[in-house]
Amino acid sequence: MKIAIFGHQFDETSDEFINKMFNILFKKNVEIIINKTFFDFLSKFYSINLSKIETYTTHTEITKDIDFVISIGGDGTFLETVSYVRDKNIPIVGVNSGRLGFLANIAKSEIENAITKLLNHEYKIEERAVIELDTNKTLFKDFNFGLNDFTIQKSYSSSMIEVKVLIDGEYLNTYLSDGLIFSTPTGSTAYNLSAGGPIVVPNSSNFIITPITPHNLTTRPIVLSDSKEITITVAGRSRQFLASLDYKSETFSENLVLKIKKANFNIKVIKLEGQDFYQTIRDKLMWGVDKRISN
Repeated sequence: MKIAIFGHQFDETSDEFINKMFNILFKKNVEIIINKTFFDFLSKFYSINLSKIETYTTHTEITKDIDFVISIGGDGTFLETVSYVRDKNIPIVGVNSGRLGFLANIAKSEIENAITKLLNHEYKIEERAVIELDTNKTLFKDFNFGLNDFTIQKSYSSSMIEVKVLIDGEYLNTYLSDGLIFSTPTGSTAYNLSAGGPIVVPNSSNFIITPITPHNLTTRPIVLSDSKEITITVAGRSRQFLASLDYKSETFSENLVLKIKKANFNIKVIKLEGQDFYQTIRDKLMWGVDKRISN
């Protein structure tokens, strides 16, 4: 078996789970390849023998013979892991070394059981839709895709912006707001949720459009089929705006036309036996903590 690992720096409270994870992988003779930056961090602060482990620095070194990728961090780290996996159909599993995590939902305390299940193939794979951004100017270099969302926001100004939205060429609305969030079902529990958008179950084949602090309080989020193509143009006093695609951000000018559609590939997310979406939102959002409710 061959696996890849991606992660970022974290504090010393992760000592125990990191050691446990590598001990199991070494005992099972798993071939491991680690992101170079994360490898350097582990080599400096952990007493793990990494002498026989290969490293990678770019997405081209993540090859299709890898069985799965372990993302160690929070949901942001998981999204960054996607940019290495891309359209290679390699499953990703998230280990949460941070705070709240919907994608990185394996707790550090569960690492021994989780790694054992992964190596024994005791898991299922969920196919998650990806959002694709197309523009008449290159944004986000060679990877203009996002698992969570694409967001347009005002930049350098307190003035609201105007975002004109067409659905398959048909006029929807011109939003007067601080910005707009275009979310996949996976991203519905991220920025979309914080902005008052709905939680949408994965694999429901939808896009969600959620305004950020709209000027008109009757302007509400809308859910539409992800078979639709969304066309966007933006205007405002500053004439410079901020575009975010998952963890990446760039500025653009108001003469830019942006188009959003569903990508022609999915991201495979590993769910261990006993995990499901409804359990995750109950746990993460603390649904059911009311003592009047019985399960």
